[in-house]
Amino acid sequence: MKQLLKLLRSQEPVTVDQVVAALSKVLEPEVNRDLISLNMVHNLTARQGVVSFTVRLREAGTPLQVPIERRARKAVLAIPGVKDVKVSFETTPRSQLRETSRLQLDAKYIVAVASGKGGVGKTTVAVNLAVAIGQLGHRVGLLDGDIHGPNVPLMTGISGEEPFAFGDQIFPPQAHGITVMSMGLLVPAESPVIWRGPMMHQAIRQLLRDVMWGELDYLIVDLPPGTGDVQLTLTQTLPLAGAIMVGTPQNLAFGDVLKGGEMFRQLGVPLLGVVENMSFYVCPHCGQAESIFGEGAGEQLSRRLKTPLLARVPLDPAVRAGGDSGLPTVIAAPQSPAGQAFVEAAERLITALDASRRQSARGSILLNPDLPIVR
Repeated sequence: MKQLLKLLRSQEPVTVDQVVAALSKVLEPEVNRDLISLNMVHNLTARQGVVSFTVRLREAGTPLQVPIERRARKAVLAIPGVKDVKVSFETTPRSQLRETSRLQLDAKYIVAVASGKGGVGKTTVAVNLAVAIGQLGHRVGLLDGDIHGPNVPLMTGISGEEPFAFGDQIFPPQAHGITVMSMGLLVPAESPVIWRGPMMHQAIRQLLRDVMWGELDYLIVDLPPGTGDVQLTLTQTLPLAGAIMVGTPQNLAFGDVLKGGEMFRQLGVPLLGVVENMSFYVCPHCGQAESIFGEGAGEQLSRRLKTPLLARVPLDPAVRAGGDSGLPTVIAAPQSPAGQAFVEAAERLITALDASRRQSARGSILLNPDLPIVR
């Protein structure tokens, strides 16, 4: 009798509803939700036992394509009457990426700190900015997005600590009043991370999704230099309030920072301001300020990118020493010119973001172009 029933069912036409029901049990491996609820299945047809459909992925070439296809094909072939399954793939249009793949973090503002090139002190700025905002009474998280060169643990003094697991999530350590997470806390300091783009994409999403960040006012994300995979992942994954560009006065750094700023503009991420690092050196004996690497680049970048110059941070050996010892300048020397510059940058950022939040019910960032430039 069971064989007869199976034979009769196999002769019944396969319906679209049956296929939808089967695919609603197929989970996307990364977010652990089914393909139907994620709106990943399109152009579904079922004719004479042949089922065809398109799976829309967030990015081309993702390693998730193979397991998704296998699971989907197996689920549909289990439907009585299905003779063949044709699965095709397409990439989600860029205009929809920020909505379909966005992770939901409990953070009021998420700010990326970026640079067009390495060696300009971007991580130093990110660490001091995060700690300064925390000192002003806000709940702050700091994510080290530099997978290949994670320096945040050293600069915050927690390089020897290990996060501990809490169920399926990671409980991150605290440093100087802020929550910190970095790949440098998960792998030995001497071990290189030799990963291609898709693996970096996965790592960034896990550092965001699987970490118990808690309720934050600000999440500061220290990005790697350049305009590569991590920057794209962050803009597609998080509702960024905007990005801060860090550069130095040299002409070489000027062009790279300009490219980085234009990248964020093209991705629809507002620019919140520019921080000019190593702007000048103040002689400890005579007090004379000397522009060792040139001058005026910060103001030029501010005008070219149409965003405020948040601070000009002087070249100070104490900043380097603080980074090496894990004691940021805003804590070790808050009254120094560098310490004051970081605090001013934090205050300007907070004021601009809060003003923008009041002006726009949707929370879009419309910075006041008339913010005073730091001289």
